[in-house]
Amino acid sequence: MRRTALLASAALLTGLLPLASAGAAAGADEPAPVPVDAFEGEVPFANPPADGIFTWGSDTDDPPQLALTARADAPEGAKVLTGSYDISGYGGFTHDFASGLPAHDWSTHKGIRFWWDGQNNAKKIAFEIKDGGANGEASELWTTSFTDDFTGWKQIEIPFTDFTYRTDYQPVGGIDQVLGLTQMWGYAVTLPVGLKGTFAMDDVELYGKADQSLRASVTTDSAVYPVKEGGTAAVKVSVATTGAAPIDEPVTVAYESAGGTAESGTDYTPVKGEVTFPAGTASGTSRTIQVPTLKDKSAESAETIPLKLTVAGAKAPTETPQVVIDAHGLPYLDPKLPVQKRVADLVSRMSLEEKAGQMTQAERGAVTTQGDIATYDLGSLLSGGGSTPTPNTPEAWAKMIDTFQLRAQATRFQIPLIYGVDAVHGHNNLVGATIMPHNIGIGATRDPQLAQKTGSVTASEVRATGIPWDFAPCLCVTRDERWGRSYESFGEDPALVKSMETIIQGLQGAASGKDLKDDDKVLATAKHFVGDGGTVYGSSTTGSYTIDQGVTKVTRQQLEAIHLSPYQTAVDRGIGSVMPSYSSLDIVGDGQGPVKMHARADMINGVLKDRMGFDGFVISDWAAIDQIPGDYASDVRTSINAGLDMIMVPYAYKDFRTTLIDEVKAGRVSESRVNDAVSRILTQKFKLGLFEKPYADTSGAAQIGSTAHRAVARQAAAESQVLLKNANGVLPLKKSQKVYVAGSNADDLGNQTGGWTLTWQGSSGKHTDGTTILEGMRKAGGDVTYSKDASAPTSGYDVGVVVVGETPYAEGVGDVGNGNDLDLTPADKAAVDKVCAAMKCAVLIVSGRPQLIGDRLSAVDSLVASWLPGTEGDGVADVLYGKRPFTGQLPVTWPKSESQLPINVGDTSYDPQFPYGWGLTTLTKVPQGGSATLKGLEIAARIAEKAGSAEAGRALVTKARLLVQQKIGSAITAATAKPFADADHLLLTGDYAAAVAKLTEAYPAG
Repeated sequence: MRRTALLASAALLTGLLPLASAGAAAGADEPAPVPVDAFEGEVPFANPPADGIFTWGSDTDDPPQLALTARADAPEGAKVLTGSYDISGYGGFTHDFASGLPAHDWSTHKGIRFWWDGQNNAKKIAFEIKDGGANGEASELWTTSFTDDFTGWKQIEIPFTDFTYRTDYQPVGGIDQVLGLTQMWGYAVTLPVGLKGTFAMDDVELYGKADQSLRASVTTDSAVYPVKEGGTAAVKVSVATTGAAPIDEPVTVAYESAGGTAESGTDYTPVKGEVTFPAGTASGTSRTIQVPTLKDKSAESAETIPLKLTVAGAKAPTETPQVVIDAHGLPYLDPKLPVQKRVADLVSRMSLEEKAGQMTQAERGAVTTQGDIATYDLGSLLSGGGSTPTPNTPEAWAKMIDTFQLRAQATRFQIPLIYGVDAVHGHNNLVGATIMPHNIGIGATRDPQLAQKTGSVTASEVRATGIPWDFAPCLCVTRDERWGRSYESFGEDPALVKSMETIIQGLQGAASGKDLKDDDKVLATAKHFVGDGGTVYGSSTTGSYTIDQGVTKVTRQQLEAIHLSPYQTAVDRGIGSVMPSYSSLDIVGDGQGPVKMHARADMINGVLKDRMGFDGFVISDWAAIDQIPGDYASDVRTSINAGLDMIMVPYAYKDFRTTLIDEVKAGRVSESRVNDAVSRILTQKFKLGLFEKPYADTSGAAQIGSTAHRAVARQAAAESQVLLKNANGVLPLKKSQKVYVAGSNADDLGNQTGGWTLTWQGSSGKHTDGTTILEGMRKAGGDVTYSKDASAPTSGYDVGVVVVGETPYAEGVGDVGNGNDLDLTPADKAAVDKVCAAMKCAVLIVSGRPQLIGDRLSAVDSLVASWLPGTEGDGVADVLYGKRPFTGQLPVTWPKSESQLPINVGDTSYDPQFPYGWGLTTLTKVPQGGSATLKGLEIAARIAEKAGSAEAGRALVTKARLLVQQKIGSAITAATAKPFADADHLLLTGDYAAAVAKLTEAYPAG
């Protein structure tokens, strides 16, 4: 899913600019216009902290191309700023003043204006200014917009009163949330999305004379004031000024309770009056207006009492505060009633518009007007990857979500929002959270109990920030490691994926859903239904993707056996929500051809809901219905009729809700389908206890990133390490050895945690709290010298450890062929070659999928698949130094070459570098014996199988596996690899005797 992102802002150093202006002449009582940007070359194209103009965007294609162009029609001077753009995510440009110089004072002016060369494209263009803070990148952001609905040059005048505080993104989380204008750092322009275009701009300047209404503002402490019937609401009204100076002139606030759904004199005592802040009143002074409500004996839905405020002498609040008399006495509010009855009662009372709102999910960054939550009866918000509050702290998350929940209290039935995030390996959007290995590493542990513990830690940290819903786990069965989402899968074998679904209980608790209301549990999501891991290379039609979101072409038997079976397990485990895949499904012989999963009623209604008995709700992926062929109305009705219950429409929530209502009224979507969808959504909200406790329970916040939680992640990192080769017993290391450490991923926490860490794509470098592999080795007491590129002298060392691999990516951005391959980088290859030529060496590959290492394998003594171990590099050090043994096994087949892909356990032709299930051990005692021993183990396994002793059966197969693996050594052939891999699949399906028989088959060939 995509992923809100940062919007920077800026302006120019006025002291360096000429005072002449092409703007209108100043009036006699107004100051002369002050130039901010003339675009004659006086300000360079440069990034902060320098004074300059710079571009930005959501990816490499989105920043506009800028130039200073001489034009005869320039409104001022000879040149104008011109640019071209083609933006898919977001993009624009900024002028930041120099950070090393004082901020600018704009407080004596009325506003800012500039010339814009109109293209008449009817698009809104956002304009932003920066206020306060240390510099332009640590200031408050204030925004407004204008519409390009004209042709040719036009002077755009924007009074400072038009700017509103940005609620979707703030780089510092708010300084005082007052537009002070005394410490200004520049401006920014956000260009239209989805339109290839050009622009021209000239002569940015300050104009007009400020009055007190620009320097003083009146605010209320909230926009919504819920109160129990008969209680009294207290509305705090405050006055604040630029620079916190006392007000020069009196400010009066006339108030009157008027309008709304509550009846004056029956539901509340009407209030009317005036509050005065005399001249000289200190900034921040408050007065309280009380609104008494009246109690009667009838059960009622919530009722609103708007408190109209009329302000003289200052800027008025941006919206009218509302007192809300809480709904009361209605059956759905009774926690003693069964959930089913509460749901039925509530649905029976709701209008179509309210139901459509419940089926709508918006990205929190898109809801710039928070009143929209109540206006459109929104049922859900989410944070895409990297869509975080500022500062990115547990407290800020909880406060942000509580603010959203408060808005939902202004709706008729006060239905709480359900807020969702992609916490796919810990609470990965939160700085300081415990970051687990990605699923591919969890699959390598072969430890279902540990998988459940990781889910428990994740749920605890997510819920402690006020979030009750997690878009995890991914139950994809990855069948081609060219897929950029390979690391989101537990492995290539559906039996392995199913065994790791204990994570669902870690997230949700009991299958019945009885634990969902607890402060350490969240609603889980099985994704992506169905077949996302089986897409054919080259079948994607999404941008430059090669495999992600492509077509899965399978027989019905393959579909059932490989891709569908993990979902039945999830349903049996009580999964609360399911997310369909972006990909298309092409079932051989069904005559439909490739059909987008979001449109497949046969799979969502027919298989998932009807056959499997799924009783949770289905949530779409990010704007995924837009990929269904047809117009928007067709997208909406097709997806809803296919069985989707809630649609993730990040930025199109108004259009979606309106369209759905129209489709129902036209009879193209039935009301019964809508009622079913809403009932499913409300059922989970009731189970989560949101009606009783809509706000964040932060009692568990102290455990976020705690020692106990990190201990689980450390264990998971250790158990995920797969020892592929260990010639001459190089591993484990001894603390007495002098160790030479090199490689790009030895000391890079961002590379170690991978994609979906703080941002959608992740990033290299230090971005959260954690321990790199190098730091872990040093903490373990090792005698370690580090040289990233192996440029330091290599003589005098006992052993080398070279940590190489991938840099972060997510989804199709990471597809092989989309700027990626499975080879090590030249720098990594050079580091391996240099170190391994100079000394005994161990190579660790930190990656989301196998890397091609065959051409260097003979020179490498020990090889470790480290996957993406998360924040706890100590766990990797634990196995390197023998504190824990290597026990991990390959969750996917490790290929010899890219041409072998796809290659998977069970293939008829199977000749990998390392087979599925391979994993050497550094246990002190490796089983001894030969064919006779294996025969005895097979007999014992058959007895254990008949006795129903899974633990004994697994132990016997493991003993046989280690014995055979030791015999094979590095001489892996097709004859040994195939039965070896098959044995691991049989182990996971409970066929213990057959597994030992397969291992016996592999033994003589070895």
